[in-house]
Amino acid sequence: MDTVNYKDKTAKLLIKKSLCRYIYGKDIHSLVFLCIGSDRSTGDSLGPLVGHQLNRLPRIGKECSIYGTLDEPVHAQNLKQKTKMILSTVKDPYIVAIDASLGSLDKIGRIIVERGPLKPGAGVSKKLDPVGDVRITGVVNISGFMEFSVLQNTRLSVVMNMAAIISSAIWLAFLSMTHESSQDTLSGSRLSPLP
Repeated sequence: MDTVNYKDKTAKLLIKKSLCRYIYGKDIHSLVFLCIGSDRSTGDSLGPLVGHQLNRLPRIGKECSIYGTLDEPVHAQNLKQKTKMILSTVKDPYIVAIDASLGSLDKIGRIIVERGPLKPGAGVSKKLDPVGDVRITGVVNISGFMEFSVLQNTRLSVVMNMAAIISSAIWLAFLSMTHESSQDTLSGSRLSPLP
């Protein structure tokens, strides 16, 4: 598990390094970014904001699959359907699941990158199927009491800044891993980190 505060000046570089380590060697066309959340709740909009920003970046939206944006969010009601669609349309998908989370006061502002599936909805006591091979979560507010209200009253600046850091880190990792070295110009479809 790798964790960093979004205010840390090196946050995007640390997240990029984690992603390169977890995604190393994967086929670029099997890479799926599943950005979970709702645009109807400030605290829960982290995933859709990341998806929206990724879709606007050159190449990444064409070479990888991105699900969950402000226009087409992936949330509790359609997550199962979207997951089935990914499994049926992407060959051997490697899913990076991104979502907001709630935590203790000292963890607010933390971005966590871990290997293993995400358990969406856990912070608001929803039982949804785990999804993903790697998970990125952003702790946007405090847990433990009236979670739905807490998500609605989360500061937009925190969520937007976290989304910017996560999407920038993904972009940097993508650029690093798809860079064609002089020794490997014909295998650019495979993710390999720069030296």
